[in-house]
Amino acid sequence: MDARLQRRIQRYGWDLAADDYEALWRSRLAPAHAALLEAARLSPGQRVLDVACGAGTIALRAAAAVGPGGQVMGVDLSGRMIEAARARTAAGGGPGNLRFERMDAEALDLPTADFDAVLCGLGLMYAPAPERALGEMRRVLRPGGRLSLAVWGERAKCAWAACFPIADAEVSSEVCPLFFRLGQGDALAEACADQGFVFVRGQRLPVVLSYASGEEACRAAFVGGPLALAWSRFDAETRARVSDAYLRAIAPWRTGEGYAMPGEFVVVSACAPW
Repeated sequence: MDARLQRRIQRYGWDLAADDYEALWRSRLAPAHAALLEAARLSPGQRVLDVACGAGTIALRAAAAVGPGGQVMGVDLSGRMIEAARARTAAGGGPGNLRFERMDAEALDLPTADFDAVLCGLGLMYAPAPERALGEMRRVLRPGGRLSLAVWGERAKCAWAACFPIADAEVSSEVCPLFFRLGQGDALAEACADQGFVFVRGQRLPVVLSYASGEEACRAAFVGGPLALAWSRFDAETRARVSDAYLRAIAPWRTGEGYAMPGEFVVVSACAPW
């Protein structure tokens, strides 16, 4: 798939998902966010970059960790996500050491060796060329600076992944043809090493994604998640058909009115070489 087209799909898809994403996904991504921040070992006074920051959940926690003497910058390809992050920070009387800008992870408009730490939580899978994004993360890190990443794990261990072929059967969504590639085996750690990072460490984190109802599970998959652009193209009949197919696919994990679906994250930390 053409990289420019893929970036447009990502940008406008996440623009559409911005209003619903936080409510539908924040609690379900919390284990990955916590593991990523623990691996980052942030300390007061550091300069931190949060790549693919979304609505700012990780960036806000990073700003608290580095304190008023530090600085955190969140960047995302989606302008609507950046607007949501800014509004959320302003509404909460957020810290003055935090700012957000729209930016492509594969072409960071930032100085070289300017950050003590770079974070990227559940965003690298969407980059058309994740290796290029990793190269940019290394470039903006100072020597010895720390990288902390999280991606989804093995496709077979993520029950919600059934949404992709179901959507593709209706429209060529092409959200990310290689979405689970970095979650396979040691792929993410090896990609970091290939970009020159050192002291690469990884862990797998099994989780359970709980939903109160089938409607909530469908909204997470199609409305506030990676398939929002495809969903926006469906008429009412198609949406009903897609939702029914998804609920049949996740039926093994139904618990009463809700669902408890297995998932897996991969968290990797590394350092820029000295």
